[in-house]
Amino acid sequence: MGSKHLAVEVEAAEIGEAEEEEPVSPTGQYFNSSALCVCILCVFELDVPIDDSQTFPLLDTLFLPINPRFSSVMVKNERGVQQWRRVKVNLVDHVKVPVFPAGLSPPAYDELVQDYVSKVGMDRLPESRPLWELHVIKYPTRDGEGTIIFKLHHALGDGFSLMSALFSCVKRADDPSLPLTFPGNNAAAKKVGTCGPGFLSLVINTVSDLAWGLAKSTFFEDGVSPIRSGMDRVEFRPIEISFVTFSLDNIRRVKARIGGTVNDIMCGIIFRGIQLYMQSAGDESNLAQATALVLLNTRVIDKNYKSPKEMTKPDAESSWGNRFGFLHVSIPTRDSPDKDDPLKIISKVKRLIKRKKSSLGVFLTSQLLETMRRFRGPEVTARYVHSTMKNTSMAISNLIGPKEKMSLADHPIRSFHFMVVGVPQSLRITIVSYMGKLKVAMGTEKGFIDPKLLTTCMEQAFKRIYEAALEEKP
Repeated sequence: MGSKHLAVEVEAAEIGEAEEEEPVSPTGQYFNSSALCVCILCVFELDVPIDDSQTFPLLDTLFLPINPRFSSVMVKNERGVQQWRRVKVNLVDHVKVPVFPAGLSPPAYDELVQDYVSKVGMDRLPESRPLWELHVIKYPTRDGEGTIIFKLHHALGDGFSLMSALFSCVKRADDPSLPLTFPGNNAAAKKVGTCGPGFLSLVINTVSDLAWGLAKSTFFEDGVSPIRSGMDRVEFRPIEISFVTFSLDNIRRVKARIGGTVNDIMCGIIFRGIQLYMQSAGDESNLAQATALVLLNTRVIDKNYKSPKEMTKPDAESSWGNRFGFLHVSIPTRDSPDKDDPLKIISKVKRLIKRKKSSLGVFLTSQLLETMRRFRGPEVTARYVHSTMKNTSMAISNLIGPKEKMSLADHPIRSFHFMVVGVPQSLRITIVSYMGKLKVAMGTEKGFIDPKLLTTCMEQAFKRIYEAALEEKP
């Protein structure tokens, strides 16, 4: 990693002007606009203290060559169209090494790191340089002997693209000569819109989802509740990140007993946890209006990430960029018959998501955004996307991590998570698998949502669902 704080410049390749710039994708324009500035934080907790002597050489030789966008800034050409333009990269501008008081305990450093991560999430990346940063925290916490944070602007790519880039920078800790492997993801290989009994169902679901999505984005917003403050500019408020970890084998045991996918089970656990949190806060009444945005990768992928080189090929099936859509999913309420049956919510979630996937609403929404961009411009479209997020109560996204322990520059990675920042919601939840565990990270509006209570409710939700599932006949 590299403590030699020297200005390291990487000269842009000597290429023609026509090749030097490439258009910014429509989604990239939405995510870096006056209405939205959305970034992804990827946080690695390490098993050993950080030796940062290789930071700059590794960024130079491993990270920057992955994709030209890591060495590019957004500019507008003479027609006002946003482009990626290659520039010289001064790595010192991108590497941050915070200094905390010495000699504190790991719990004390936990609080300092939490505050630091919140600040990193709120700070806007400078437009004058490539849209990423690396933060090296050389203090021990309860989760690791040191912490590495990559802050990557969402305009650079979606979670699948950016995690593919980061995974190309790490090695297997047990045997660096072997590739990382990932859990099976057969469900991800199905395209949205291919499930369902037939054409009539597809048409009905598509019309319903498109109309509902338009209404939610334009006219109707969720009510104020214990998980939604409804405050303007909530994306600029500090956040707290809390975690709960589940065994992937235990989730699969639940899946084997009651059916569905791992994603169905996890959404059910999260929604059940939200129900318990609302109940503990003394207000379940607004659950009837609570909506979650569930983000979906729209690529057809197998169980492994593609290499960045493969993803940047012109004919790549899983191409680099922002290739995702979102489903509006109403958070199920608890009616009287369901109160003592935690598995009911899994059944509801399975039906909801199956019906949503038997729809072309996600793809037609993308076409709607593109039409809006062409006729009204990217800023108007960005405000529409902002409204879509703001009018809902929470967002859920997930990524697949490797089965084996990773090592970054000979630093074994104990755990990792990611978080989306800059979105106008009081609650955003991310899920990632790693070494047989699923880590759920909950980004909550500081001072509004109680992260400790929310964590307890998620743990209780899993316990009740797991115990009930084991009592079911397979």
